[in-house]
Amino acid sequence: MREHRRRSRGDVAPTGGDLAALVHRLAVLLGAGVSPVAAWRHAATGPLAPLGEAIAAAGPNAVPSAIAEQARRLGAGGGETFTRRRIGRLRRSGEREAQTAVVRGLEGLAATWEVATASGSPLASALRSYAAAMRGFATADRQSTVALSGPRATARLVIAMPAIGVVFGALLGHDTIAVLLGSPLGWACLVIGVVLLLSGWAWNAALLRRATAGDRVPGLLPELVAVAMAGGTSIERARSIVESAVTHFGIHADWRAVDESLAISTAAGAPVSELLRSEAEEARRAAIAEAGERAERLGVSLMVPLGVCVLPAFIAVGVVPLIVSIVGSAVAWV
Repeated sequence: MREHRRRSRGDVAPTGGDLAALVHRLAVLLGAGVSPVAAWRHAATGPLAPLGEAIAAAGPNAVPSAIAEQARRLGAGGGETFTRRRIGRLRRSGEREAQTAVVRGLEGLAATWEVATASGSPLASALRSYAAAMRGFATADRQSTVALSGPRATARLVIAMPAIGVVFGALLGHDTIAVLLGSPLGWACLVIGVVLLLSGWAWNAALLRRATAGDRVPGLLPELVAVAMAGGTSIERARSIVESAVTHFGIHADWRAVDESLAISTAAGAPVSELLRSEAEEARRAAIAEAGERAERLGVSLMVPLGVCVLPAFIAVGVVPLIVSIVGSAVAWV
């Protein structure tokens, strides 16, 4: 109940699943004859409510540009729609992947809206297809987050090992902190331990970023070409519309899958739209599988900085001062 109240107030950062639900509601409302401005005001709720208000205020003719502007504001971590307080909470909670998913999803939504409008394709149908694609990848994101929760917890635990060693030595009755701060050997151990610990932390962070990298809206380009062709335009015209949209919104465009589908369609006389949507679906399945594989590999990869950096830091900060303290106590007792 508390989480529901927080989301209704917009205190929780939006996720890719929230955006997918929004796009699906937009498709339903537009299909029922609701105007774009009214659809945005009614469909955007919870953490995305300010987004709907901002886009509705831009007017029906500026919707794609308004969506792209809100994506830019969210990516920059400020702006009127997504406040710095909310973005700060998102970053502190370790959910930058959710922010990236929403930003990329908004960029793809802006391109889909512009392509459908420019080509005369049914907008509701285009948004429904885009929402389905986003839902599939949002599900994959959640599965990847669950798979990464174990490696993340392991990384946090091993980073804390040197501090645990110091506390453990103190609990045993040995003044390891005095050794660390009161002798040249202790200072050397402390410096070495901190350098190794920071290196291990940076290494772990890089591995986590690599594990969560990837195309957040896979298969977007062939999907956009299929949307353009649904408006009855020629292949050349559809390609021109999509090229203009992806350039306008700064979306990376790899035309190899599209060109391959067009070549197969020309050679075999098959419907090009079906081939394009098939390529888009295959790209999404491949991206989902790749995300799972990266999460599985991460559990093994995290062992490398553990052995190279964290364990030596534990020895330098926790074990060596403990041994020095024990030896010093033994000498004093003798």
